[in-house]
Amino acid sequence: MKEVMNMEARTGATRKFDYPEPRTEQALLRRELGEVLREYRQRQGRTLREVSSDARVSLGYLSEVERGQKEASSELLSSICKALNVPLSHVLRLVADRVDFAEGRIPPHMRVPDSVPEELVRAEFAKMA
Repeated sequence: MKEVMNMEARTGATRKFDYPEPRTEQALLRRELGEVLREYRQRQGRTLREVSSDARVSLGYLSEVERGQKEASSELLSSICKALNVPLSHVLRLVADRVDFAEGRIPPHMRVPDSVPEELVRAEFAKMA
């Protein structure tokens, strides 16, 4: 039977990350995309050279994409995602989250907590008793 790995085990990244500080300048898709791709690569402990080789793209071009200096075509983006072993849809969701935040749509006080507060857990158990 084939072992199924969760997203974090496969890619080394999750949707949980520290959101950047809101910017006063306009959010650029290429910059947010580059930062997400770099974050995946670094969390996996891989070099630009390794990923560029696996994606069959030049090291310089991949570096420019990660720095937000070049727009990645859909084909190139797909190739990079395959090299990182992460679904393109997951990358695009993270980019959308970052753009929302950069445009002020996800304020810090509205972030989903990592855990349920203890008092809520106790209250729910009390209701069950």
